[in-house]
Amino acid sequence: MLNAFAITELGAPLESSIATSSSRAVKRNFSANLAADAATPLPFGASSRCRSALISAMVSRIWRISSDRFRSSSPDVSRTAARRSRIPLATLFGMPIPNLTVLRRRLEVRGLTPAAGLPESSSGRVEEACIRPARLVEGDVLEYRDVGRAEPWPGILAFLDGVQRMHLVAYAGAAPIYLAELAAGVRERREGRLRTVVADRRVLAIARPRALEAAGEALDGLTTLALGEDEPAHPVRDLTLAGRALDRARGQLELDVGRRFRRMSDGWLVVDGSLSESPDWATDLRTVGVSKSHAALPFDGAELERYLRLPKGHRTTVFAPESRSVAPVLAWALRLWEWEARDLFHGLVRVEVAPANGDAATADQLSRRLMAERAPLSTPDPRWDRLLYGIHSVEQYLHACQGTHA
Repeated sequence: MLNAFAITELGAPLESSIATSSSRAVKRNFSANLAADAATPLPFGASSRCRSALISAMVSRIWRISSDRFRSSSPDVSRTAARRSRIPLATLFGMPIPNLTVLRRRLEVRGLTPAAGLPESSSGRVEEACIRPARLVEGDVLEYRDVGRAEPWPGILAFLDGVQRMHLVAYAGAAPIYLAELAAGVRERREGRLRTVVADRRVLAIARPRALEAAGEALDGLTTLALGEDEPAHPVRDLTLAGRALDRARGQLELDVGRRFRRMSDGWLVVDGSLSESPDWATDLRTVGVSKSHAALPFDGAELERYLRLPKGHRTTVFAPESRSVAPVLAWALRLWEWEARDLFHGLVRVEVAPANGDAATADQLSRRLMAERAPLSTPDPRWDRLLYGIHSVEQYLHACQGTHA
């Protein structure tokens, strides 16, 4: 039989959200329904597809209960009174999640023009495509190295990632005001099970100073992030500036979460992205960066062609990437899956380590361990070929906590 442990972590943030704002009856129904589903026996010989379907049904029930709760009015406080008193609909990590519809109404009362939209760049970092020539440190010519058979990562392993989302909520004249959410977390794998050990979240109002001033008390309770006033307001330029400000804020939050994890553990940590953003990461001998993005490439000409045509199960020789960030690192490319009949970037990741871990033997060992992290697959995410499952698990957890509140 499938027990409730299988969905404890997925249900926990939702159950916590319900617990902060629901009646006792709703909580009892939630627990009773969850227990009933968890106790449902599977037929003898049931396939993994059947098991997955049962888990999906339980997850759907959790979301349905929480959605029904949020659509219904409170038995103790009327809907109108709740709006007047600004009672949040849900909480996450102890922070209120603002309702965008209510926020837009408050801004309209202040004389601003309500607006809605989810900018294309709102869900992740946008990098400029460029060549940043690297310096080879393992040999004089870029070569391939067969890393050997995949080997499981011994002991405890943790994964760190962050997510972000940005909504357009109003205009003050031609200047847009954005509400941005960012979250970061670390999940640790012990004995084959992933659990969240550190997580944090921020909700920001991003706009030009004059737009934030015009919004006034409508943004009470939110942290504000002011854009520069060097140039006149321009909606497209302001979107670019807001995206960059959000990227920086997310990067800082990821660094903060990483420091909190390191204070509580000296185990291996796999970071989604570059280590060069932080001197702490760039010198940590038990931290590995795995970057899925190839907007900035380290070679050009014939070396670029060789770099991009790396075979499966091979790495390039180690190189020192040119960095605009704060700390030097060493890196190599690793091909997780065959790319033929797909595209040059399929299954290609860039691995970054502290300079002290840049020797050939360590590069081979870490590559073999990362090859083992391909399973289970991170499908149906379209980035599954470059997305390690542990990182995917962190993203899933953070997105589930974000929920929907537009």
